[in-house]
Amino acid sequence: MRVTEFARRRDQLMAQLGKGAAVFRSAPLAVMHNDVEYNFRQDSDFFYLTGFDETDAVAVLAPHHDEHRFVLFVQPKDPDKETWTGYRVGVDAAKEQFGADVVYSIDELDEKLPQYLTKADRIFYRLGRDRAFNDKMLQLWQRFMAMYPRRGVGPTAIADPAPLLHAMRQIKSDHELEQMRIAAKIAAEAHNRAMAFAKPGRYEYEVQAEIEHTFRLNGASGPAYPSIVASGPNACILHYTENTRKMHDHDLLLIDAGCAYGYYNSDITRTFPINGKFTPEQKALYEIVLEAQLKAIAQVQPGNPYSQIHDAAVEVIVDGLMDLGLLKGSKEEIIKEQHYKPFYMHRTGHWLGLDVHDVGVYQHDETPHTLEPGQITTVEPGIYIKPDFKPAEGQPNVPEQWIGIGIRIEDDVLVTSNGYENLTEAVPKAIADLER
Repeated sequence: MRVTEFARRRDQLMAQLGKGAAVFRSAPLAVMHNDVEYNFRQDSDFFYLTGFDETDAVAVLAPHHDEHRFVLFVQPKDPDKETWTGYRVGVDAAKEQFGADVVYSIDELDEKLPQYLTKADRIFYRLGRDRAFNDKMLQLWQRFMAMYPRRGVGPTAIADPAPLLHAMRQIKSDHELEQMRIAAKIAAEAHNRAMAFAKPGRYEYEVQAEIEHTFRLNGASGPAYPSIVASGPNACILHYTENTRKMHDHDLLLIDAGCAYGYYNSDITRTFPINGKFTPEQKALYEIVLEAQLKAIAQVQPGNPYSQIHDAAVEVIVDGLMDLGLLKGSKEEIIKEQHYKPFYMHRTGHWLGLDVHDVGVYQHDETPHTLEPGQITTVEPGIYIKPDFKPAEGQPNVPEQWIGIGIRIEDDVLVTSNGYENLTEAVPKAIADLER
């Protein structure tokens, strides 16, 4: 990505800091077991503002500093350590490559950081996973507070930058949309490959391997989240990831899988019969979920309340389950009392971007958030009738032929200036396209 994209973001955030200064910490290394580490993944806020992809770094935005508005602290070059853990950008190259006004070694942080905060009226810092760094920032703030009576200047508060920064992250730039379209295209290809590959007698993990092979083969860095390949009753487990079951004739296969490309994510779910033919019960429930998804997607319009997406899906699901005799009573009462929740227990979508469950609010106090062009949300209604299904109080028991069916359909949908764009429509979901 061009340096100017990150500079624009920093300028936009600094314009909102008032007389404050902001400090951002890179992601820590995470240990898988003993001394083996997970692949490093940068903190999304840190990456969004800097593009810098190493650990043990700090970024400072000091809009009122006389010389240095954007400051980076990074690991210095160290040939011995780089032999073991990989090349570092280093102090000198970081200034040129990432557009900082000045770059210091991370070893100089304690000495240099205070000068960029001393005239700010508050420190914008989000308490994160690095507890030692949290303590460092709190202790620094306490020192400023102790000096305030003598100096009459300095930060008297710590504020979370997330409300400002995350509102920015919700609206995707042209570059971000390009990255997300690529992520969506790669994931769509992987789902289509999985549909062609899956058949009775194969194991869920074999399908997972085909999906994730397709991700990497097309330039994705890997899965955006642990791939869900859930056959038969496993589809009733929302975040099933064991992927060990042997698939059988008449099973449905629910695949929830997306990839990460250039730090941006896709998130797609499809459910289909692995033998090419829905049973009558599977088909009846699938038709309800598909209609619910289409009606929900139609609500992705600028100016609409975000909650309208979920409400539209619930209406269709309740109507459909009532028609099948699986819910009874007043539709309004069923929705008000949420008697549908044993069948449909989650919301219909979430924001998508640098994080799979991306940042951004869904409502403001009691008022739903209003959709804006440039936002991307998933739309993913479902129906799940797990083996130990228990209906809501006063609702009928579910006949045996419905038990063990789980269905979800999910697409990534961009809010445009005059409607929406389905980024993942290349994966078929009509019954005529899924049966063979």
